[in-house]
Amino acid sequence: MEFDHILIRYGELALKGKNQKKFLIQLQQNIRSKLKQFPNVSVKRSQGRMFIVLHGENPYPIMDICKTIFGIHSLSLAIKTPNDLTEIKNAALYALQNAGNKETFKVSVKRINKGFPVHTMELNQILGGHLLTNTSGHKVDVHHPDVTIKVEIRAEATYVTSSVLEGAGGLPVGTSGKSLLMLSGGIDSPVAGYLTMKRGVDIEAVHFHSPPFTSERAKQKVIDLAEKLTAFGHKIKIHMVPFTKLQQKIFQDTPNGYSMTVMRRAMFRISEAICRREGILSITTGENLGQVASQTMESMHAINDVTNYPILRPLISMDKQEIIRISKDIATYDISIRPYEDCCTIFVPKAPKTKPKRDRARYYEEQLGYDDMIQEALNHIETVVIENNAAEKQDSFDGLL
Repeated sequence: MEFDHILIRYGELALKGKNQKKFLIQLQQNIRSKLKQFPNVSVKRSQGRMFIVLHGENPYPIMDICKTIFGIHSLSLAIKTPNDLTEIKNAALYALQNAGNKETFKVSVKRINKGFPVHTMELNQILGGHLLTNTSGHKVDVHHPDVTIKVEIRAEATYVTSSVLEGAGGLPVGTSGKSLLMLSGGIDSPVAGYLTMKRGVDIEAVHFHSPPFTSERAKQKVIDLAEKLTAFGHKIKIHMVPFTKLQQKIFQDTPNGYSMTVMRRAMFRISEAICRREGILSITTGENLGQVASQTMESMHAINDVTNYPILRPLISMDKQEIIRISKDIATYDISIRPYEDCCTIFVPKAPKTKPKRDRARYYEEQLGYDDMIQEALNHIETVVIENNAAEKQDSFDGLL
């Protein structure tokens, strides 16, 4: 006897009503995609549950991958056995004996198949007595057990588990549309991408680079960050926007206090153009209210003026330490703190306006007349696709506007 299945539980998805099937199909596809390196496994759905059939594969690396898949509430190694009392006893005993160094236990039976002849309470007692009789040093503790032997009696079979691992939660990536992540290379934006994906959103990314002021190592940071994010979703396209010429023009010809505002407005114009081309319905940023001058309420109001696309700001009310904690959890922190600056940090005005006005920003843009420069930047975008630890170039965005 051995653990031959992984039982997948999906908490929030159970509340989706008539739309639930769409979410479950996407979750099943995402699991299959993530487990391509394990050709023997299969993923099957049953009422209220999903199962990974191991077919002899080592379950532990598979479970490690599953813990990163959004839409999974929790998961457990399971033994599948026929709906036969003797077989269920044997499976429960095996599960307890392989639960590690545990002294106390309880049995929890869920009798979904009401046709099973032994009722729930009686079966709890029968299995508990069987485990006590056939082990030494174990005691029953129904309130605070070291391990709970869970038994689910379903129509097709019974599944026995002894441990529960927490999943990533959220919604399956691909169920909530797509968003364009403004990926700078700092700590905040990859965390924003992660949290957006947790709500079922597929992401592409845009990165603004200004050579020679920003280096190739700064671009590599962004590629490495995107690669980390692919662990939680699908492949990620990064649209690398050459921003030097336009950025220099803005900072040379715009009053110092408004240069940052005008620069951010230009970034949003370019991002919206990419969204239109790619069929993306929103823009995601790592903005955190009050963190810097461009992230005050007044600055956001002035910058948002250039687009009517929804702006997703999952970090808007978070404390910086919360953001850092998440970045460490998802393994982006050490990449983000590499000492290679992006274009937002190399051109920093001495006294940026914290309460800029829309009409003033519009006026300075009219004086600049930078539409042709925006188009030029769009025409020379380099798109990199991050998938399976590899990057490949695609065509640029000629004639976006």
